[in-house]
Amino acid sequence: SAAVAASAASAASAASVAPASSASAAAPSAVNDGSGARFASGTSVEISEDVDGDVFAAGQSVVVSGDVSGDVIAAAQTITITGTVDGNIRLAGQDVVIDGDVGRSGTVFAQNVTITGSVGEDLVGAAATVRIGGDVGRDVAVSVGRLAVGGTIGGDLTYVSDRDAAITGTVTGTVDRMAPPQPTEVEVSPIAVFFGWLLRALYALVALSLITVLAGLLVPRLLERVTDHLVPTPWRALLVGAVAVIAAPVVFVFLLVTIIGAPLALAGAAVWLVLTIASFVYASYYVGRLLLRGTQSPILRALIGGLLLITALQIPWLNVLVWLAMVCFGIGAQLLEFYRRRPWRPLPAPHPAPERAPHDSLVGA
Repeated sequence: SAAVAASAASAASAASVAPASSASAAAPSAVNDGSGARFASGTSVEISEDVDGDVFAAGQSVVVSGDVSGDVIAAAQTITITGTVDGNIRLAGQDVVIDGDVGRSGTVFAQNVTITGSVGEDLVGAAATVRIGGDVGRDVAVSVGRLAVGGTIGGDLTYVSDRDAAITGTVTGTVDRMAPPQPTEVEVSPIAVFFGWLLRALYALVALSLITVLAGLLVPRLLERVTDHLVPTPWRALLVGAVAVIAAPVVFVFLLVTIIGAPLALAGAAVWLVLTIASFVYASYYVGRLLLRGTQSPILRALIGGLLLITALQIPWLNVLVWLAMVCFGIGAQLLEFYRRRPWRPLPAPHPAPERAPHDSLVGA
C-alpha cells in the first residue's frame, strides 16, 4: 500500500507540473514542494532545491545542484550534477560532468564524461572520452575512445578501446582492455568473382535485350525519328545532351531550395530519370542503324545495337565512357526531337490553290 500511495503521489505531482512545462522554455518546468518525482524540461533546467523522489529532466542544459533522494534520469546537451544523489543516475548527452556524490550506480552515454565527484557503486557507459578524477566504489565497464583514470576505482576496470588507458590513480581490482570488434574479412576466390560477374552480365544481357526488342516492336517510328538527329549531325546531339546533363541538376537543386519550386523540381527530376533510362534504347537503336544500313527490321537493329552496348557496359573503365556517351547522345537526341515537335513552332504558310481550267464542254459549246 505504501508503494501504491507513493505512485499516486508521483502521478499527482507530475500532473500538477505538466502545464508549467509548456509555459516556459527557458526556465525549469517543475516546481513543487520537494516531495514526489520531479519532471523538468526546457532550454535550461536547474534543479537547485532538494527533491524527495526521482528527477526526470530533459533540455539543452540540465544542472542538478540540489540533493535528490531517488534517481536522476536526464537527457540534454550538457548535464552537470553537483549535488548529492542517493539513488542511481541514468544520463545521455554530449558533455556530462559528475561533480557531486552519487550513492548508487551510474549509466552514462555521452561524448565526453568527466567524474570529479564520487559514484558509490558501479559505472557503466559509452563515450568518446572518459576522465575519472574522483572515486568509483565498485566496477567500471565502459566502451571508450580515450580513458584517463586519476582517481580511485574500488573494483575491476573493464573497457573496450583501441588504445590503453592512462591510469595515474588506483584500481583495486583487475584492469582488462578489450579491443573493439573488427569486421570479419571473407576471402573470395577469383573463380567466384568471375562467376558472379558472368551471372550479372548474362542477366543484364537478357533483361536489356528484351527491352530493346520490345522498343523496336512497339515504337519503331519513334526510334527512327529520335535517332534521325544522330545520323546526320551526332555532335550536335552530343553537345546538347552534355549541356543538359550539367545544367539540369543545378536547375533542380535551385528550384528545390526555393521551396515554392520544389514540386516542379520533383516533377522535373522524375521526367529526367525517364529520359536517362530511355537513352539506352535510343543509343542501342542508333548503333544498330550504323551497323545495319539496309532495310532490316527495327527489331533486329535494336537487338544488335543493344547487344553491343550491353557488352561494352560490362568492360571496366570502358563502361564509364560508354555510359557517358550513351546518356549524352540519348538525351540530346530526345531534346532535339522535343524541340522539333514543339507546339509553338510557326506553321508553314498555306500554298494557294491552282486555278482550274474551263470545262471542255463549255468551250465546245
